[in-house]
Amino acid sequence: MLKGAGGTSGGFGQFFLGLVMMCGGFYLLLNAITVTSSFGMGMRLYVFSAMGNAFNITSGMIMIPFMFGVGLIFYNGRNYLGWILTLGSIAALIFGVISSIRFSMRTMTSFDLIVILVLAIGGLGLFLRSLKALDKSLPDEAQEKLVNRK
Repeated sequence: MLKGAGGTSGGFGQFFLGLVMMCGGFYLLLNAITVTSSFGMGMRLYVFSAMGNAFNITSGMIMIPFMFGVGLIFYNGRNYLGWILTLGSIAALIFGVISSIRFSMRTMTSFDLIVILVLAIGGLGLFLRSLKALDKSLPDEAQEKLVNRK
């Protein structure tokens, strides 16, 4: 017996139309997002405050323990302090880069946004609907297995 999308009696047409709409809508949505970063060696990554005084740690300052850690590792590969300094500095740089990322939407008309959202969310709904049984007289595979066990 020929089954539809996902082994259900849902239609292949709805499945592919929903998939195309969803992919097109989400592509247009993600294409409208601009990603920028303000990361640089003099950029302030972390701020520590103590007794009213603020101490800024820049991304360039993170490289100092990194250099000491790499030097200690090259001197003795089993030096735990060298590995801690190196891996901690790399982790701090990665978190600093990620935290400096800015997302913004490009300027678009409300019609553009409505078309994008209808394509993305409407396609998702149509795609999910195709995975559900439409005709109750044609049971799904899971229902057939239940009936055959009895």
